[in-house]
Amino acid sequence: MSTVTTQDRHRPASRWLVLGVLLVASVYFLAPVWWLLVASTKTSSGLFSGNGFWFGDFALFDNLKQVFTRQDGIYGEWLANSALYAVGGAGVSTLISALAGYALAKYRFRGRELTFNGVLAAVLVPQPLLAVPLYLMFSQLHLVNTVWAVLLPGMVSPFGVYLARIYAAASVPDEIIEAGRIDGAGELRIFATIALRVMAPALVTIFLFQFVSIWTNYLLPVLMLADDHLQPVTVGVVGWQAQRALGSGAVPLNIVVAAAMVSAVPLVILFLSLQRFWRAGLTAGSTK
Repeated sequence: MSTVTTQDRHRPASRWLVLGVLLVASVYFLAPVWWLLVASTKTSSGLFSGNGFWFGDFALFDNLKQVFTRQDGIYGEWLANSALYAVGGAGVSTLISALAGYALAKYRFRGRELTFNGVLAAVLVPQPLLAVPLYLMFSQLHLVNTVWAVLLPGMVSPFGVYLARIYAAASVPDEIIEAGRIDGAGELRIFATIALRVMAPALVTIFLFQFVSIWTNYLLPVLMLADDHLQPVTVGVVGWQAQRALGSGAVPLNIVVAAAMVSAVPLVILFLSLQRFWRAGLTAGSTK
């Protein structure tokens, strides 16, 4: 006959507690997303009447038409700018992180640990603190109000270097590298044909995190860019919302909400399409 311990008796209660906490957290994070989706389908008057979390007069297609045609279609330019900054910055950042992380993990050189400690220190620095110093530096280089003012800062990711180093140390065997050297392969060829393939999950994670960071960044582009045609979608949508305080010519609130909803769609698509890779990347090195 099996005996029931005190731990077994309390286990169902603990499971319900964990389930309850997860349910509350899910509602907390998903409720704003649901409201944004519902509100983007309503008319301007419908936003302030009826249930805010349920559909009313369906005007999604009309709202989207106004979003993409307002101000001669500038919203499309904002989306293209955001894609340029996010894809370009995240792509270069991922490559730099892979190179730096692989070198820190697999090569022994003087100052390696000091360099890695510097990377860890950079991870702890909040990015908004760097916005004003970057503005002053780019002003001296005459890069303010150019695409490079947003692209260049996005090409460096201390967290990406850290994750690439951890993953390379855990997943790229030294034996494979030595076998490649014995076969006559150069260091660059070994990195390109072996290390990059093995590090793919971590690199996808780095790309995803950096893409989201650049796409949602507001402070840096609003400081660097004065030209409306160079701004990303985050700055553009906030600018539309700010026009409401001016009265005449203000963008209706339902159009602002629809524009915000459209700007979140690329992030959702990216997460859903790459989730199996970044899950593997986040657990890199946990079993080493």
